[in-house]
Amino acid sequence: MQSGLVLVTGANGFVGKWTVIELLRAGFDVRGTVRSEGRAEAVRVAVAGQLGDAALQRLSFVRVDLMQDRGWPEAMQGVEAVAHVAAQILAKEPKDAQRVIGPALEGTERVLRHAIAAGVKRIVMTSSIATVGYGHGHDRGRRTYTEEHFTNLDAMRFSWAYCIGKTLAEQAAWAYARAEGLELTTVHPGAILGPALDGDASISLGMVTGLLDGTTPAMPSNGFSIIDVRDVAAMHVAALQQPSSIGQRYLATSDYVPFPEVAQVLREGYPDRQITQKVVPDWIIKLLARFGGPTRQIINDIGNEKHFSREKGETLLGRPFVSGKDAILASAESVIRLGLLKP
Repeated sequence: MQSGLVLVTGANGFVGKWTVIELLRAGFDVRGTVRSEGRAEAVRVAVAGQLGDAALQRLSFVRVDLMQDRGWPEAMQGVEAVAHVAAQILAKEPKDAQRVIGPALEGTERVLRHAIAAGVKRIVMTSSIATVGYGHGHDRGRRTYTEEHFTNLDAMRFSWAYCIGKTLAEQAAWAYARAEGLELTTVHPGAILGPALDGDASISLGMVTGLLDGTTPAMPSNGFSIIDVRDVAAMHVAALQQPSSIGQRYLATSDYVPFPEVAQVLREGYPDRQITQKVVPDWIIKLLARFGGPTRQIINDIGNEKHFSREKGETLLGRPFVSGKDAILASAESVIRLGLLKP
């Protein structure tokens, strides 16, 4: 598939906006799903800033909700492929896990059900490394995961709503693909950094903004497999362009970078800023995680080092991923330029 109309769900999100931009750049027409006109306008501004006003002629929007059927039949009309990017991501573990699990699972099922009803077969879905590297009994030391690994929710030490929702959603998507003959590809990003286009950016950028503006007074010791948002978007486009990607999972992960090394990269890039060097002991993280909050989302990574294979994803792109360091610095440059740091 080299052209045609692609429906992008969650078009106003961090990954969504960059996916819209890269699809338009590649020659596709794009219809984005949003929940309000204000969010549609934000996407138009971002697209015009990257590609110029002419690209807006190939961009349209439909207002729908992942948790309601209304509007989805119209959204699918004339569509040749769907990039299902939309996701509910919260900075803290919610008391009600369904706030995250519901949109992930029910939302994915709704998108696929309406795609099938409209005769749309080609689906590229944004998943996560959360559906890959958990529940494998790994709690210490280094281990590398590949696309062959699937998260085992029953064996996880600590529950995590985002991980549950993403894993159930991916399982449902592959079940739909087998039952309905969908041509499905899943893309599995790690911690998504890179340049923000506006204030509606990834929660992952919080690790950069918090260090730069001092709202992160201390950091955990664990690391992240980082990916630049532009690479994530480009992988969705590459998957649509390459029939060999049908039926495949692709990890979108560049370098593994411990949080203290993220701070060091920022210290070297912005020596005028007072960036903390304090590291929270692992035992405190483990204690706090029992009560929920942000630490609950990283507790399964404390004390171990999860690496994710990059070979298959880089082969899909036909080039190396942006380095973790460059993604960190691109994030920093953009949040400073856009005035997103707290005073």
